[in-house]
Amino acid sequence: MRRVVYDLPTLSFDASALQDRLGTLYDAALTDIVGINTTYAVPGTYDKAGLVSYPPGSLVRAGGGYPEPQRWTRDAAINAWSGVSLLGPSVGENTLWSVVDPGEGGGAPVVQQDNQWWDQVVWIVGAWNHYLVTGDRDFLTTAYGVAARTLALRRAANFNDSAGLFQGPGYMNDGIAGYPAPPWAAGVDSSFVLDYPHADELMVLSTNCLYHGAYLALDSMASALGHTSAASGYRTAATSLRSAIDRHLWREEAGTYGYLVHGGDARAGQVDTSQEGAGLALAVLFGVADRRRTRLLLDHAHWQPHGIVNVWPHFPRFSDDRPGRHNVMVWPMVHSLFGHAAAQAGRTDLFARAVDDLAELVHGTGDSFYELYNSVTGAADGGWQSDGSGSQSHFDSQPDQAWSATGYLRLIHHGLLGLRLSADGLRLAPSLPEGWGSVALRGLAYRDMTLDIELTGAGNRIHDCVIDGRRARNPSLPAHGTGHHTVRIALSGA
Repeated sequence: MRRVVYDLPTLSFDASALQDRLGTLYDAALTDIVGINTTYAVPGTYDKAGLVSYPPGSLVRAGGGYPEPQRWTRDAAINAWSGVSLLGPSVGENTLWSVVDPGEGGGAPVVQQDNQWWDQVVWIVGAWNHYLVTGDRDFLTTAYGVAARTLALRRAANFNDSAGLFQGPGYMNDGIAGYPAPPWAAGVDSSFVLDYPHADELMVLSTNCLYHGAYLALDSMASALGHTSAASGYRTAATSLRSAIDRHLWREEAGTYGYLVHGGDARAGQVDTSQEGAGLALAVLFGVADRRRTRLLLDHAHWQPHGIVNVWPHFPRFSDDRPGRHNVMVWPMVHSLFGHAAAQAGRTDLFARAVDDLAELVHGTGDSFYELYNSVTGAADGGWQSDGSGSQSHFDSQPDQAWSATGYLRLIHHGLLGLRLSADGLRLAPSLPEGWGSVALRGLAYRDMTLDIELTGAGNRIHDCVIDGRRARNPSLPAHGTGHHTVRIALSGA
């Protein structure tokens, strides 16, 4: 059953201080998405493949500080994945379809083939998540075709057979400030990474983890549709890619992954040992890192005073006084992915730190979710980056950034409450930090159900679970359920 409007739950903490700090921020995130960034999908701009639904004719744009149109694959997919598909399925679906084009010569649709090919496959992850939220088989059938064709194009154009890795810049880093020298070089009059020699040949942790996630999603899509042979092929490709990531980028001596393998530049084949926040998070979330490696990389991760940054440490051309825009800066979307990964891995302490850091940043800007923040001062700050003049310029941080808001929703829904979606239903694996007290999310719509979820205690081990007044072994609900349900979970092990 298609919902046309948002179904907005309420988050409440028994402790008034937590309600003021974290509960009000949840409301602010909902306002950012629903009240500020849900907009009309102009047909000629956002419905090039004829897949957007009218009504509702709405989607979630990237943010309030950008000119229109904002037809960007990465923003659309991450926002749908991080919360929009759950809270407003029809809006999430439109947001995903808004970045799909007809194929070459008017053929079967694919994710738009723009000049940032490396982030196209996050759409596949967002599309599979959308199906898990909705159970919409018609959506799945069309999305599977789009996903399969898109990944085939990317593999044909960007897969390095000798390394077994995909080439292209980092998932978050379309700006050259996010890279060492090379590929950065003085005198290039551009902020865009691909304007620098051999940047297209980099093999980056985050991008390859995303491809691994895309293969897993396609395996699941194909299996759900009965395409068993195709599913097996995607599963094999995922296993091979995971092995290549570990082989080329895992640093046993440091207990973490490196940032990238240089392509055809002067450092060809060498690993840059910087910490990439998004890469580490995606390695955990998509199962690239096994349990041992997950424990090590979380233990060894560097945190700045205000959170997990894009890339650590400063490249030599930047500093605390002039931090690089895609270097040592806190992008809430990246920081939230890392917090989600920490919760999924059982590190309730690090999850709490991620939530507290983000809350402090956003409260510091009047509960407005900015694009990025200074990792030392906590101020909204766009950082420094080469510009069209060839010199380093200071950029602005844009307000009302949708993926910063959906990042906070991700922390609450998938971190605190531990929502784990599958084709068969919804399981809960909460992480309730010590000292937070009791918390409840009420009125959460999931398929044809409405859920009230209440957490008590502290930790991530389920001590007791009661569903609709009856004790249950596991906090799970079947996908075919209907009606209103109350789930009460007591936690221990903080």
